[in-house]
Amino acid sequence: MRMLITEDEPALADAIADGLAAEGFVADIAHDGADGLWRALHEPYDVIVLDIMLPALSGYEVLKRLRAARVWTPVLMLTAKDGEYDEAVALDLGADDYLSKPFSYVVLVARLRALLR
Repeated sequence: MRMLITEDEPALADAIADGLAAEGFVADIAHDGADGLWRALHEPYDVIVLDIMLPALSGYEVLKRLRAARVWTPVLMLTAKDGEYDEAVALDLGADDYLSKPFSYVVLVARLRALLR
């Protein structure tokens, strides 16, 4: 399974990618919204993990542009924003799931597998 992780914290992005490699995922990493959007528009991914608070373009804006471009790749928002309104906005913009930081790695993997079913 090929995934895109768009996360501006390099250590966290690398840790997620390394952990998911053991689960059979191959991950590309983007550290800002503009790069994440470009990759998601031009590369085939099975799932996208997307932070909200990103440099260049917010995760909300990336998601909005992906859906406007008819990119229907499942998107899991993984973010420090844990308010119910943030979650509602993300889901209304087209996110398929939402997980707040700090998160359980076991739950992250289970949610990614669910999105891929």
